[in-house]
Amino acid sequence: MTFDDRSVDWLAALLAETAAAEIMTRFRRLATGDIRQKTSATDLVTEADVNAERVITRALKARYPDALVVGEEAHADDPSILPKLGDADLAFVIDPVDGTINFASGLPLFGVMLAVVVKGETVLGMIYDPVGKDFLIGMRGAGSHLRHSDGRQERCSVAPALPVTEMVGAVSWNHMQEPERSMIAKNHARFRASFNYRVAAHEYRLLATGFAHFLVYNKLMPWDHLAGTLIHAEGGGYSARLDGSPYLPSHVGGGLLAAPDRDSWQEIKHTLWSA
Repeated sequence: MTFDDRSVDWLAALLAETAAAEIMTRFRRLATGDIRQKTSATDLVTEADVNAERVITRALKARYPDALVVGEEAHADDPSILPKLGDADLAFVIDPVDGTINFASGLPLFGVMLAVVVKGETVLGMIYDPVGKDFLIGMRGAGSHLRHSDGRQERCSVAPALPVTEMVGAVSWNHMQEPERSMIAKNHARFRASFNYRVAAHEYRLLATGFAHFLVYNKLMPWDHLAGTLIHAEGGGYSARLDGSPYLPSHVGGGLLAAPDRDSWQEIKHTLWSA
């Protein structure tokens, strides 16, 4: 199945309208009972997450009744849906509020992420910023674009390769175990600068628009990474799991490193994992 401009516009409108109705109306207005812990104090879910995912899922199923819809919150309720992703003829993967901890704490840095997977291959990635009201959109073989709120579009291009001492990147070492965790945190200081937004949507935005050079994630859940890695790839970047194998929608482990190109990937990996 292919997605033309009309389909992309419909999906974009769905995300924007849902964000306006279900997410932004709750931003900085959440009551104590509207925020719940899932696995830890840094793994939260809010009424905005739940309601936004429900609205998006219902609309997708109405338009694409045979499609598999994998949402972060639906998976929390029914983990059996995730293994179906690799074999589905058509699947939509949703993160209704990426950066929930930022959203819940009133920090205006969060996003809505959607990926389209056809027979095990990600063909469309979309990241919407409900605060700035703009999109990152990448289509397999058609490049990536930043679509502004006024309709203007800019082609996305990743940052050029530089020596590691001049690179800026984010490393999610908080999901790593010792002694690897301390080694990676120490070696990250060998690069020019680091950042951590606690939200993959905006970290991938920096990467795809050339304002950062690399990202490293240890925990791989498809709603966090499928859209961003496709957008990054269509902007000229290179990503692979930490063992060098391709990252696929069915993968939930093995870590991920996104870089400007293959040679930079090797250099970054060597620098971070040097004992």
